[in-house]
Amino acid sequence: MSFEAAVHAKAIQLDHLVLDMCAEAGAGHPTSAMSLGHITTVLMYHTMRWVPTHPRYPSSDRLVLSEGHAVPIIYAACADLGVYFGHEDDMRPMTVEDAKTLRAIDSHIDGHPNPMEGFPFFDAATGSLGMGLSVAAGLGIAARKDGFDKQIYCIIGDGESREGQIWEAVDFIVDHKLSNVVPIFNCNQYAQSDKVSNQQSSGVTAKKLEAAGFIAEVIDGHAPEAIRAALEIAAQKGANGEPVAIVANTVKGWGSPVCQGGGWHGKPLTGEKLELAHEELDALRVQLTSSLVAGDDLKIYPPSESTAPEPAISDAPSFTGAMKAYDMASVLSTGKLSTRKAFGLALRALGHVNSSVFALDADVKNSTFTQWFGDDKDLEDRMVECKIAEQNMISVAAGLSSAGKVPFAATFSKFVTRAYDQIELAINSGANLKVVGSHSGVGAASDGPSQMSLPDIAWFRSLSSAKDHRGNPACYVLQPADAFAAYGLTQVMADYQGMCYMRTCRPDVEFLYDDSTVFNLGGFEVLTSGRDLMIVSAGYMLHECNKALEALDKAGIDATLIDMYSLPFDSDGILDIANDNGGMILTVEDNYGGGLGSAVADAVTGSGDGFTIEQMHVGRIPKSARTVDDELAYLNLTAKDIAKCAAGMLGVAAV
Repeated sequence: MSFEAAVHAKAIQLDHLVLDMCAEAGAGHPTSAMSLGHITTVLMYHTMRWVPTHPRYPSSDRLVLSEGHAVPIIYAACADLGVYFGHEDDMRPMTVEDAKTLRAIDSHIDGHPNPMEGFPFFDAATGSLGMGLSVAAGLGIAARKDGFDKQIYCIIGDGESREGQIWEAVDFIVDHKLSNVVPIFNCNQYAQSDKVSNQQSSGVTAKKLEAAGFIAEVIDGHAPEAIRAALEIAAQKGANGEPVAIVANTVKGWGSPVCQGGGWHGKPLTGEKLELAHEELDALRVQLTSSLVAGDDLKIYPPSESTAPEPAISDAPSFTGAMKAYDMASVLSTGKLSTRKAFGLALRALGHVNSSVFALDADVKNSTFTQWFGDDKDLEDRMVECKIAEQNMISVAAGLSSAGKVPFAATFSKFVTRAYDQIELAINSGANLKVVGSHSGVGAASDGPSQMSLPDIAWFRSLSSAKDHRGNPACYVLQPADAFAAYGLTQVMADYQGMCYMRTCRPDVEFLYDDSTVFNLGGFEVLTSGRDLMIVSAGYMLHECNKALEALDKAGIDATLIDMYSLPFDSDGILDIANDNGGMILTVEDNYGGGLGSAVADAVTGSGDGFTIEQMHVGRIPKSARTVDDELAYLNLTAKDIAKCAAGMLGVAAV
């Protein structure tokens, strides 16, 4: 019996289907997929321990396709194996006919991997290159925590390996000794428009991996025995705590000279060239499978029987209770605490009542206060330090989410902007991810604009305007104004299934609420009720608006103050209050435009009613200032500026 001949035969069978799938779709990447035919076959038909009828079985080995455009080869194998696909209430075995619906609008067979479109074999959406190895690392962290003896394989393109996030993930895997994660570099020498750089050649890639601490197995990616041997080495060495990466030399468009070389990326074959490609594959099959005899077959090995651990969940204490429990009663008595510290307190409390909660940080845990979680002996094994690599951190969190965890990923909100692409792909994946940005807005005054998050609300707010696969906002954007709000909203985020972004602030601020206040996603609070003007703000700026009320009151202006701590919000409720205030609305925020003010303006426009709205936000590039007050004065966002703008809207000359 020839294992080698059986693998060749199966790889060629899958390659035939890949060609037909892409031709039917009129799009796709058949040549990239064909470069992976043998690796896919050895993995899915021999090495991986998994169950095709239960693709998300907890103890199964996992395959992350970071090279997402090569997905037709995975679909072809899944169609051949009858892998179950579809949504939870309508799962069935995949067929060849299903595979040929690739990229159709009503098909589960999406153009790039996406579990939320009905293909649960995948753990995360990929396609924007460079993220898959980080996702695999998150799955590796979760597997170790859950006690699963499973391997996580990740296929990475050679052109893709130019992405810095790949090497962030490599460092992370070595740092955390994740020998259960096996990167497989597909070195077919071609990217999209040209050959890859020599820096991405198999030899240089292997040296980089070895320098980082991996054992690098360089193989012929079309030699079945070499692939099997390398995967066995990865399993053996991995069991001893030694990370192994496989660097496979492959041919883009393997088996069909008609579609090899440059110029074929993303192009399906049609007409005579499609027929010729099939003929070339058939001829090669005869040449390579002469030793194939009846009974030759590939065997899929099931994983050990196991179930995912049920998270232990109970009720967290109130903010006041947590402050007292963690020896912060004296701080409580001051009546002031920063929202970043309140988040750290809430995260620690959550860790004790929800065993699924993980904390991730990017080397700023003493500023975001995730350190309180990590320093707790009962929680330290769920604290994941990612160092200064925010993109990797977000994708690791997406991997943890896919494994059933509730990851809170924290860094300075300014640095969250580096990972916008990763966050969007996590949303596409349906990730239950909570991102927390500290030192938000202009509160990091003395550090200057390089440390200030200014476009983040506009970007996250754009996500909040779309629906996710569950029919909820794709992301909730939260800006707590005091410690009670930050503590309460952290708990709400943990209970919610989906993406949330919360901004926290550096300065200590006065308490505005107490334990009786209930905070909800999509909610808002009326701090002061008036009749002349509605002021809408959130986060740190709510305190400046509160100060402005005194000056307005002296001028005879009775203003309403709204804490718009959540985007999206109850538009009807806000507009009703605006109508009670003469239709006059002033929004105030410490970030660039396109955020809270634009959200309110959109609600006003959509209503069709007559309102007057003014927006105050950061309108120039900030600079360093020794105090937050100096910064706000520089940006014309002080309480005095707010009062002056509000009065001007009402025709009052001075306040």
